Amino acid sequence: MSSPTRSGDSGAAVSPQPALERKIGPLQATAINMTQMCGIGPFVTIPAMVATMGGPQAMFGWIIGAIVALADGLIWAELGAAMPGAGGTYIYLREAFQYRTGRLMPFLFVWSAVLFIPLIMSTGIIGLVQYLGYLIPGVTDDAGVTALGKIIGIGVTLLIVLALFRKIGQIGKLTTGLFVVMLVAVLATIVAAATHFSASQAFAFTPGAFSSAGEGTFWGGLGAGLIIAIYDYLGYNTTAYLGGEVRSPGRTLPRSILFSIVGIMSLYFLLQVGVLGSVPLEELKTATSVASTVLEQAWGSVTAKIVTVFIVIAAIGSVFAGLLGGSRVPFEAARDKVFLSVFAKLHPKLNLPTAGVLTMGAITIIGSLFTLTDVINAAVATLVIIQSLAQVAAIVVLRRRQPNLKRPYRQWLYPFPTLLALVGWVYIYVSATWLSIGLSLGWLVLGGIAYLIYAGAEHTWPFGPKEIKEAFADTEGAHA
Repeated sequence: MSSPTRSGDSGAAVSPQPALERKIGPLQATAINMTQMCGIGPFVTIPAMVATMGGPQAMFGWIIGAIVALADGLIWAELGAAMPGAGGTYIYLREAFQYRTGRLMPFLFVWSAVLFIPLIMSTGIIGLVQYLGYLIPGVTDDAGVTALGKIIGIGVTLLIVLALFRKIGQIGKLTTGLFVVMLVAVLATIVAAATHFSASQAFAFTPGAFSSAGEGTFWGGLGAGLIIAIYDYLGYNTTAYLGGEVRSPGRTLPRSILFSIVGIMSLYFLLQVGVLGSVPLEELKTATSVASTVLEQAWGSVTAKIVTVFIVIAAIGSVFAGLLGGSRVPFEAARDKVFLSVFAKLHPKLNLPTAGVLTMGAITIIGSLFTLTDVINAAVATLVIIQSLAQVAAIVVLRRRQPNLKRPYRQWLYPFPTLLALVGWVYIYVSATWLSIGLSLGWLVLGGIAYLIYAGAEHTWPFGPKEIKEAFADTEGAHA
C-alpha cells in the first residue's frame, strides 16, 4: 500500500518535512550549485588535465566531461523534481530498489556518501592551501603542502563548519554572496589571460595528439582526464540534496541543475583556453597556482594577490555549499531508521542536522591531509559505483514501477541521456587507479556487512519482510 502523501509547491507529492523550511529560491539554488561546482577545482586541476592529456587537446576533455555531466544532470532533474526531499539520492534509491532488496541500496548510499562527499570537500581545502602558498611564505614548498599549510587547512575547515550553524534562509543569502566572489575570480582570470593570449599557442596541439594509443595523447589520457573533468563539474546536484528546503522544487531543481552545468561549462572552457594561450605549456604542466601566474603577468603582483584572495574565498564557498548539502543526506536516512538515529536530530533553534555537519566536517579535515590526486580518485570511484550508476538504474526502475508518480519534469529524449550517462560513468570508473577501485569495492563490502548487522537487528530484508511504501506516488503502483 502507498503511504499517505501530500502535494507540494511543484505539484509533486512530497514526504512530510515539518522541521525543514523551504527558503531557497531559483537564484539561490543556481548559486549554490555553481558555487559548489567551481570553487577551487579548475584553478588547481588545469595543470593536471594538460599533463594527463599531453597538451592543449585537454580543452576537449572539459567538453566531453560536460556532456557526461549534462546527461547525468537530466537524471537528477527528473528524480529531484518528482521526489524533492532532504538527502537526494537516498530518497531515489529508497523508492526504486525497495521492491527487490528492501533498504540495502539506500543504506549503502548513505554509508558511502558520508565518506565521498567530505572527501570531495577536502580537495577544496587542499586547493585553497595551494593558492595560499602564493600569498603566505611557508605554506607550500617543492614537495607540496607543508605542515603549516595543513594546520591552516584544518583551521579553515573548522571555520566553515562554524559558519554552517545558522538558519537556511541566512545560508542562502551567504551562498549567493560567495557565488558573486567566485564569478569575479573566474572572470578576472579569463580577462587577464585574454590580455596575453596567443591563439597559436593555445591551439598548438602536440604532434600525434589524437592518435589511437599511447600516453600523452588525447585518447590515451582521456580516462584519467575525465576523472579530473567530472570532479570539477561535481556539485550540480547540491540543491537536490536540499530538496526539502527548496521552494517550488518541481521547477527550481531542474532549472538550477541545467543552468549551473551550462554556465560552469562555458566558464571552464574559456578559462582553459585562456590559460593555454597565456602560459607556456611546460610551465603550465607543473604550476601549483596557475591563475595567480596569469594574473601577475597581466596586471602585476598586487592585483594578482587581490584576485588570489578571491579564489581562496571561492574555494571556501565551494566547501561551504558542499557540506551544506551533504549534511542533509544522512538526516533523511536516520529519520527512516535506516542510519544511526543521532543523524536525525536537528539543532533546536537553527533547524539543521547537527551530527551530519560535524561528521562531514571531521572527515573533510582528515581528507585534507592527503594529496589532491589521491583524494580525487578515491572520492570519484566511490561516488560512481554507488550513486551515479545506481541512479541510472533508479530512473529506469521508477519509470516502470511507479508510472503514476507525478513528474513535473520528464527527462528530454529519454532514454538516450540515461544510456549516455551509463556509458560515461562506466568509462570513468574503469579509468580510476586500481587502488581507488579496490578501496571503493572494499568500502562497499564493509557497508554490506554493516547492513546485515542492521537488518538483523531491525528484522528487515533479508531477515524479515520488505516494507513497500511509495511515499511520493498518488496511487498504488504495480508491484509485479
